[in-house]
Amino acid sequence: MNLPLFIARRIHSDKGDRRKVSRPAIHIATIGVAIGLAVMIITVSVVLGFKHTIRDKVVGFGSHIQVLNLMSINNSETYPISINDSMMNVLSHIEGVRHVQRFAMTQGILKTDEDFLGVVFKGVGPEFDSTFISQNLIEGEVPAFSDTKAQQKILVSRMMADKLKLKTGDRVYAYFIGGDDVRVRRFTISGIYQTNMTRFDEQICFTDLYTAAKLNGWFPHQYSGAELLVDDFDRIEATEQHVVEQVNRSHDEYNNTYSSQNIHDAYPQVFSWLELLDINVWIILGLMVCLAGITMTSGLLIIILERTSMIGVLKALGARNDTVRHTFLWFAAFIIGRGLIIGDILGIGLVLMQQLTGFVSLDPQTYYVSEAPVELNIPIVIVLNVATLFISISVLIIPSFFISHIHPAKSMRYE
Repeated sequence: MNLPLFIARRIHSDKGDRRKVSRPAIHIATIGVAIGLAVMIITVSVVLGFKHTIRDKVVGFGSHIQVLNLMSINNSETYPISINDSMMNVLSHIEGVRHVQRFAMTQGILKTDEDFLGVVFKGVGPEFDSTFISQNLIEGEVPAFSDTKAQQKILVSRMMADKLKLKTGDRVYAYFIGGDDVRVRRFTISGIYQTNMTRFDEQICFTDLYTAAKLNGWFPHQYSGAELLVDDFDRIEATEQHVVEQVNRSHDEYNNTYSSQNIHDAYPQVFSWLELLDINVWIILGLMVCLAGITMTSGLLIIILERTSMIGVLKALGARNDTVRHTFLWFAAFIIGRGLIIGDILGIGLVLMQQLTGFVSLDPQTYYVSEAPVELNIPIVIVLNVATLFISISVLIIPSFFISHIHPAKSMRYE
């Protein structure tokens, strides 16, 4: 029989005199552990949800990896590169790549009778993965984009529609200025999207790949580049290395040089900002662990003082200091365990409630999302539980040595 565990169970199950000082101390320690764990679960869930939501929105506009003309990466202007069937086949068979799509960028001006707005037209073809844009579509539909003829349909953002007072089905003129030439096209608003990512919503509208490439005056199969979606975002660097080895520094039929960049290189400010959130998470985790440790230490000391007579009796009966100390550490583990269960119920419950109802709303102009995004990661929750239990027990080891200073004879007279 494990004597310390047996005694700890009896002490823990003993309701005894409710006027004991240790009873509220135990409650406070349990609440401290519960609140600490709940806050940690909510914090990690919110940060994970926020980072992945923003990352997915950036990827939705720029993909994971882009294959471009080397001149486009080194300059602010867009230079064409040939993305023919042969290159599409090479890119689609690179290890780690799950989807390849061509795109072409051109600049223009949308004009109505009352106002005008400078925008960037992103031309996409029939292979365009419309999952992201469909999830953020608030009006209309995503048209069937073509690479062989002009459909004269565009998708605009909610910001553009509000500024120009447009709605689905309206027709709008677009002006494209190239050198001394001004070309005019009339488009129909097929749909309106809203991602709340201001830097993209105020600039990008979607149209046919054929239209964008034609307006740029490029040769057949010349586009701004190709966008690659990868199987595993965490292995994006390894996948890009495969792209570098098979594509980069080679030349197309027009003697343009292929190059590539991943989403981190294309938008370094966004991902640097997201990485700063990790610092906040570690600070909060540290504070919550300290809260749990302090409350448990205070509670254990109060319990030891209140049980001084019992400690003296155990020592008088031959119990060693280690045995008595392990008894109170087991007792503390029971308190921490109850706190962890309550904290899990509270933290996971609030996260699930937010996922189902979205009761915590945010200003999309500031946070890029209309409600607080959360992502419940069970492995991380388990790690938080184990880490909290281990750290809390560890910080109690030193206070538990206070037991060795209790003398059996003197403790018998302790009230």
